Amino acid sequence: MSATAAPAPAPKKPRRADQRPTLRERFDAMRNIAPFLRLIWATSKPLTLASLGLRVIRAFLPILMLYVGKLIIDEAVRLVGLRLGFDSLGEAWRSGQLDHLLWLLLLEFGLAIVSDLLGRLVSYADALLSELFTNATSIRLMEHAATLDLEDFEDPDLQDKLDRARRQTMGRMNLMAQLFGQVQDAITVVSFAIGLLVYAPWLILLLAVALVPAFIGESHFNALGYSLNYQWTPERRQLEYVRQTGASVETAKEVKIFNLHHFLIDRYRTLADKFFVANRALARRRAFWGALLATLGTLGYYVAYAYIAWRTVRGDFSIGDLTFLAGSFRRLRQLLEGLLVGFSQVAGQALYLDDLFSFFEIEPEIKSPADPAPFPMPITQGFVFEDVGFRYPGAERWAVRHLDFELRAGEVLALVGENGAGKTTLVKLLARLYDPDEGRILLDGRDLRDYDIDDLRANIGVIFQDFVRYHLTAGENIGVGRMEHMYDDARIRDAARRGMAEEVIESLPGGYDQVIGRRFKTGVDLSGGQWQKIAIARAYMREAQVMILDEPTAALDARAEFEVFQRFKELSDERTAVLISHRFSSVRMADRILVLEQGGIEASGTHDELMAAGGRYAELFELQAAGYR
Repeated sequence: MSATAAPAPAPKKPRRADQRPTLRERFDAMRNIAPFLRLIWATSKPLTLASLGLRVIRAFLPILMLYVGKLIIDEAVRLVGLRLGFDSLGEAWRSGQLDHLLWLLLLEFGLAIVSDLLGRLVSYADALLSELFTNATSIRLMEHAATLDLEDFEDPDLQDKLDRARRQTMGRMNLMAQLFGQVQDAITVVSFAIGLLVYAPWLILLLAVALVPAFIGESHFNALGYSLNYQWTPERRQLEYVRQTGASVETAKEVKIFNLHHFLIDRYRTLADKFFVANRALARRRAFWGALLATLGTLGYYVAYAYIAWRTVRGDFSIGDLTFLAGSFRRLRQLLEGLLVGFSQVAGQALYLDDLFSFFEIEPEIKSPADPAPFPMPITQGFVFEDVGFRYPGAERWAVRHLDFELRAGEVLALVGENGAGKTTLVKLLARLYDPDEGRILLDGRDLRDYDIDDLRANIGVIFQDFVRYHLTAGENIGVGRMEHMYDDARIRDAARRGMAEEVIESLPGGYDQVIGRRFKTGVDLSGGQWQKIAIARAYMREAQVMILDEPTAALDARAEFEVFQRFKELSDERTAVLISHRFSSVRMADRILVLEQGGIEASGTHDELMAAGGRYAELFELQAAGYR
């Protein structure tokens, strides 16, 4: 592993799928709140301040409105007691006796308007901040994913973690609103609590005792809900895969031909029903215990209500006081319940944040050194494999082992062998998508790990047999081969000509500006062979010192493949090139051929030398040749 500026964080012990988060884990997860808030702050400082500031102002409005309501009731009771006996509203208005009541009503009306306006402004600020946060975090997720090793993406456990992280990116912004709402509610609670303390301090204690059981129950079921979602991550990925397979243009032909839709629907229904049953069982238990524990809170409220009513009857409180205290206690109960339950939910959501931040903690093993050697421009000696061995993570069998050979500068080398012989693995090692488990690979006398990884890959152009079909324009499909020249029309057209894709593109309605692929409405689909010519042009776009074609011509007929390889050899003058193909007739033009068998080199030489040796290469060549006779 390359040296890094700081040691990677110690990996946490993974939780078993059926293991419920412990109380300690739930509290430990709260450490994610601080970095989460920092992410929000970094997303937009003005919007964050606006959302918090507006909430703080709005937090004081409930107590103000309730107190003004108390004054209105007391004033109305006072006016009733005066027995003024006005015959009409106009007479009462002119007397001036209603002025104070009118001003109080206008004040409450104004507070209601301000509260509504502040609520709408908060929602507006939150919506903008949520959108910006989701975009920023999604970008960060993609940027971090781009730094990870290829073997990370081939690990099912990491795929589960990436899936959970992706869902948290899209679904955690309600946590922001909840956290900010908690701040607002806490301020409102303090204001109501001060009002109750003035009249009856022991009511606060009664309220707390009544709400604690509900808080414990909510915390318990939040942990169970997270555990269920964690446990079902693989199944949820299967559900998404089955859903995409059953309804996508890429699979539609086979689904129809093989009549797979019944199988896929049954598979989806089976998985979905199992998940539904598990969720339903949890929802039932949560509803039952939630209702039972909430009854304690209701009981506490009515005990307090009865006490306030008795004090009012005894003359200790006015009717306005009764309304104010009853309303305060009811709102305080609701707010405290919301705060306690909200805290439990925040703790639960912090567990989900753990999935997001733990993904960001994953460190790639394949990195550039702190002080990389300058990349050779041009390559003068070439590559040397010294006793190279590599085994895929979790595999018992070596993919390649004891590889000792040279790839000389300016040489066209062909790799042949049966499936699983190690040809693609060798190419991935050459491009440093993997590092060897044994031995080393030298470039111009230095270990590949001594060079900057971006410089290395910028000088290697690879088109794999499973190349990506980008649903972009034809020009962009080629341009992605060299991002800094993405919109260099002259370079793109030259790459298309060299890759034999020019004729394909010129036949499209929009030419180089035509979206290809059937994912979008304006897209035009291509045949397999046409897609492969676009992909080969992408390799030429790179203008790399090392060119690698890993069976990208599988959809072409033998003649078309021969023409592609012939042109490739002609255009690879003074470039180092690697060709991989199952068609031995196409690789005979290479300067040298390596025959791979079970991860090792069985033979090496020119086509004529290998045919004269009469080994496996000659045998396979004759078998293929016989098929064309």
